[in-house]
Amino acid sequence: MNNDYQQLLENLLLTVERENASDLHLAPGRKPIMRVEGDLIPLVNRDVLTKEDTFGILKSIVNEENLAKVMDIQEIDFAYAFKDKLRLRSTAYVQGGVINLTFRVIQEVRELEELNLPDILKAFTEKEQGLFLIVGPVGQGKSTTMAAMISMINRSRKEHIVTIENPIEYLFHDDQSIIDQREVGIDTKSFESGLKAVFRQDVNVIMVGEMRNPETIATVVTAAETGHLVFSTLHTNNAAQTIDRIVDSFPANQQNQVKTQLAGSLVGIFSQRLLKSQRGGMVPAYELMINTKATANLIREGRTHEINTVIETGYEQGMIDMNKSLVDLVQQGHITVEDAYRHSLNPKLLDSMI
Repeated sequence: MNNDYQQLLENLLLTVERENASDLHLAPGRKPIMRVEGDLIPLVNRDVLTKEDTFGILKSIVNEENLAKVMDIQEIDFAYAFKDKLRLRSTAYVQGGVINLTFRVIQEVRELEELNLPDILKAFTEKEQGLFLIVGPVGQGKSTTMAAMISMINRSRKEHIVTIENPIEYLFHDDQSIIDQREVGIDTKSFESGLKAVFRQDVNVIMVGEMRNPETIATVVTAAETGHLVFSTLHTNNAAQTIDRIVDSFPANQQNQVKTQLAGSLVGIFSQRLLKSQRGGMVPAYELMINTKATANLIREGRTHEINTVIETGYEQGMIDMNKSLVDLVQQGHITVEDAYRHSLNPKLLDSMI
């Protein structure tokens, strides 16, 4: 196998580009694997990778400090640009004593219409302040949706926007707004320190790549309370679980205060999944909770188990139920009834809608 490890990686990334793949997985003991339209596809014409290959590739693309972190059994996230062709979000980690690498292709910022997302999301880009969360499992397009919403603000409002990310995924260019993008580990020590600095930077809109710990969550909620419009993501399945996760991340003696803060500052929670379309490509299924007076009362009183019912019956207020979204995709010919049941969080209710 070619000892020029950077050339080996570039050859693989040329294949990724040609096949329009979303991800590349490299691990010793198996052939390189791509993900295309949701399916994992081994590159059968390539050699099985060795531990020297994955270590050599990592060494050729990161600095000594990051290499040392990985060898000290830490994961690292980093951005990698392949010529002018691809921008990638990359992760390196140790498994079984050897280096594994994953590369996710970062697309150009796309607009909400292109992404088949509901028009009502535009309303949240017009808010002056509040917290809007985009949630769902890993790899379901949360960052893409958030970038589209920031792009809409950039095109339509004169604001100062600051993003805090790890790593930076989408590159924005000033339009009506001015945008500063800060990368954790390079431009700021942590999400929390980056957020605290924002209060001194005359900022209107803040985008936090991910709320990873209670400190970040607390600072995000405070920012939303103090006149900023804040966007962030969480790895949760739906609105009710998101609120529980946020509240449960705090000690018991602080939870009532957090419920009150959330009830007052939250504007909405958008949960999404990417499903393989029978027409080709991927399509989103989604749920939207809007923080109405009824929702705010449930949050304040800790009755999150009732939020799903509010969403299911809140169509006139603009809320979107995941089952309704799945039924729409069935009717549009994107997914089968079986797909809808597989992705439904409430199959019993789906029975009455199919």
